[in-house]
Amino acid sequence: MRLQKLLAEAGLGSRRAVEEWIRAGRLTVGGRKAQLGDRASAADDVRLDGKRLKLGMGKGRPHELLLYYKPVGEVTTRSDPEGRPTVFERLPPPRHGRWINVGRLDVNTTGLLLLTTDGRLAHRLMHPSSEVEREYLVRVRGRPSQEVLAQLLLGVRLEDGAASFDRITADSWEEAGAGGSRSNSSFRVVLTEGRNREVRRLWQAVGFEVSRLKRVRYGPIELPRDLKPGETRQAGPALLETLARAVAQSPDQGPKAKA
Repeated sequence: MRLQKLLAEAGLGSRRAVEEWIRAGRLTVGGRKAQLGDRASAADDVRLDGKRLKLGMGKGRPHELLLYYKPVGEVTTRSDPEGRPTVFERLPPPRHGRWINVGRLDVNTTGLLLLTTDGRLAHRLMHPSSEVEREYLVRVRGRPSQEVLAQLLLGVRLEDGAASFDRITADSWEEAGAGGSRSNSSFRVVLTEGRNREVRRLWQAVGFEVSRLKRVRYGPIELPRDLKPGETRQAGPALLETLARAVAQSPDQGPKAKA
């Protein structure tokens, strides 16, 4: 099978991450540098940065799902050239495989980050055709008019294409250090794609600066109210199955029909 799928099903990384490894020249198959489109099997000598990968380790073992409350100041990468702390420094080790983050949160965004050892599931959750909802609490400086909110729902042009929110509702963000004021407004916003800093860029496009941003839901999984920043919670099999059902049709089979 394709190298990206092979490594993802072994719980070693998402397909997107594997593609990045290939482009960076970090993967080899049988002693030669891997190329996009290469195929391999669990019996092949596949190495990442010179270390042989155990490709059969994920088979027959239950996958895991971890909920993490990301605080401000951490980056969603395994290492950072600027030396900033990463989310992976706080995580407990999985029973097998490695944690794969489902999407990313920028350094100044807090809230729910899902991690799993199921590379195929992570890929499906992030794939645009799965249309998985992401919900955020957002505080902006100023008071957007109804016309501005309508424009955000209708769509605005960003540098990487048109974008919009699926829903916007007013919210009172009652959290330590996040209290509202006459110069701020708080909303819940929902969208079904995960472009880089998309929530912030949407508000910026209509003239408003985001001062605080927190993800409170990814698909059917909500950020537990009793979870504190920097804490993790291992999800049980039922919650993992709920998440899998949310993307029951693989993007490899074509886009999911809209209701």
